[in-house]
Amino acid sequence: MKPGLEEILAAVNFNAEGLVAAIAQQHETGEVLMLAWMNEAALSETLRTGRVCYFSRSRGRLWRKGETSGQTQRLVELRIDCDGDALLLLVDQTGVACHTGRRSCFYRAARGGGLVETAPPEISPAALYPPP
Repeated sequence: MKPGLEEILAAVNFNAEGLVAAIAQQHETGEVLMLAWMNEAALSETLRTGRVCYFSRSRGRLWRKGETSGQTQRLVELRIDCDGDALLLLVDQTGVACHTGRRSCFYRAARGGGLVETAPPEISPAALYPPP
């Protein structure tokens, strides 16, 4: 195990399912890109390789960001909140972060008593995830 990795993992308070919330933020702009989940294996791999890896709850396995879409995240810095139950990943995002083809998953705003889309897709989901 990489020096310091044990200390970092010990500081994380994984929930009963063995997961911790991870917010990805573009490192130089502060733009919030997405929220996903990490288990110990995903966090360890991310820290070892510098390529962000999450745990997909729907697939029940590790999910290396961009493995099918090419829209990768490189870890610049990891921050852990005061309780250890949330992570902030400062990343360098290649392309879009959202599976809808938008730069950020946070593209809907509560305005005027309803939801308003604040950003159009930059690429179609079909182009991101072509059929096999």
